[in-house]
Amino acid sequence: MTWVVDHLGDLGRVSLRHLWLALVPVAVGLLISLPLGWAAARWRAARAVLVPAAGLLYTIPSLALFVMMPLIIGTQILDPLNVQVALTIYTVALLVRAVSDALTAVPESVTAAATAMGYRGVGRFFAVELPLAVPVLVAGVRVAAVSNISLVSVGALIGVGGLGAFLTEGYQRDNYAEIIAGIVLIVLLALIVDALLAVLGRVLAPWARERA
Repeated sequence: MTWVVDHLGDLGRVSLRHLWLALVPVAVGLLISLPLGWAAARWRAARAVLVPAAGLLYTIPSLALFVMMPLIIGTQILDPLNVQVALTIYTVALLVRAVSDALTAVPESVTAAATAMGYRGVGRFFAVELPLAVPVLVAGVRVAAVSNISLVSVGALIGVGGLGAFLTEGYQRDNYAEIIAGIVLIVLLALIVDALLAVLGRVLAPWARERA
């Protein structure tokens, strides 16, 4: 407990860095996944390629991908960009299927009615299909966010800061308070982010809560 009190500033600073490393890839991955998921929902051939490919990407071990990143994008091994690019890949791998499923779940009668009212292509997507897909889409984003918060911890093994550093350093120093503090903060961050995204989903799609 004394260690925690003495290092509150460090714990807060590293927690914010942990969130930055985890959540920026979620935002970037979502932007990339939207057009890919839309294509997978619209064309069977695209889904047959994109969804299995995304699933295959997610099976790559995180540590191996972190180590490979400098060779792929030409960065230094300690560059945080390695972790963020790798987590963006994982986020896309998770969300391509989520976006596709969310858009496929929109009733055809609704899209037909929107088309009859004059909505076409991109306009129909943003005005009708995307808002109705929000509940399923937010569920996918929640999974991606919690997964990234967990995976950032693995980055400590290649020297990229995050709460995982407290686990590795605590183990090396035989400091159980440091290890427990790191674990508790990682779990708390995951729970808080998940809860905030759940609230956001209810705000963006109040009809889903009423229907439930």
